[in-house]
Amino acid sequence: MINNRSLLIVGGLAAVAWLASNSLYVVDETERAVKLRFGEVIEENIQPGLHFKVPITQTIRKFDTRVLTLDTDTSRYLTLEQKAVIVDSYVKWQVVNPTRYYESTAGDEMMAIRLIQPRVDESLRNEFGRLDLQQIIAERRDDLMIGPTQDLDALLREELGVAIRDVRVKRIDLPDDVSAAVFERMRSEREREAREWRAQGQEEAERIRANADRRRQVLLAQATERSETLRGEGDAEAAAIFADAYSQDQEFFAFWRSLNAYRESFQGDGNMLVLDPSSDFFRYLKSAVPSGE
Repeated sequence: MINNRSLLIVGGLAAVAWLASNSLYVVDETERAVKLRFGEVIEENIQPGLHFKVPITQTIRKFDTRVLTLDTDTSRYLTLEQKAVIVDSYVKWQVVNPTRYYESTAGDEMMAIRLIQPRVDESLRNEFGRLDLQQIIAERRDDLMIGPTQDLDALLREELGVAIRDVRVKRIDLPDDVSAAVFERMRSEREREAREWRAQGQEEAERIRANADRRRQVLLAQATERSETLRGEGDAEAAAIFADAYSQDQEFFAFWRSLNAYRESFQGDGNMLVLDPSSDFFRYLKSAVPSGE
């Protein structure tokens, strides 16, 4: 009796344990789940936590809802002018509708990638096809990918239940034949810009030089005018002084002027003058007493 009772208890505990393990399940914080009954979804978007299901008839499918990265294959696209570019890109995607994701991919991540990649390739092909090579080179890559990201996000949310968080271009290469043409165009444009800057610089230099010359002429004219004015005033003042001195003592003034004339005439070596001894030039050399006294 005791052994039978023990077996019943052990069997009951085992049944409870089996029932608990097959009835209770946990959804992690990084996951979302759907509940299925014979393959049909009966509960959508189950949130993280502890949940209950009916054993055998109900099953649970969990999906990673973290942002995942898809490195796309390097592809060759044609620009608006039919020039080839080689593009290496990647995609950030995330499951946002578990039910739709399960119905479209059966919860298989590899199948999801196989469905996402051709749509990304088509979107990038269309985006590069509407731009010429110069626009692709000149535009920022972040701005270049805004349109494809928005279009893919709207499309794949509806088709696969996934959100496209970002599409980024890692590298854009040019074939050798295209690279030569692009570099030549870039060189021509830089040379044109350099010529424009030089022309603007020369124009500015001429303007500054002309302004400086004009100011120089104005300053010289003002200085000349001022110097002539001062010279005239000085000559007038000197004449007035001479006139005043002459009026005070005419004979002394004549004597002083004669002394200056002697000094100027005989200041060099070998100076010689041929004059009549009775000339008025020797007036003050012949007599110390002025005439008329």
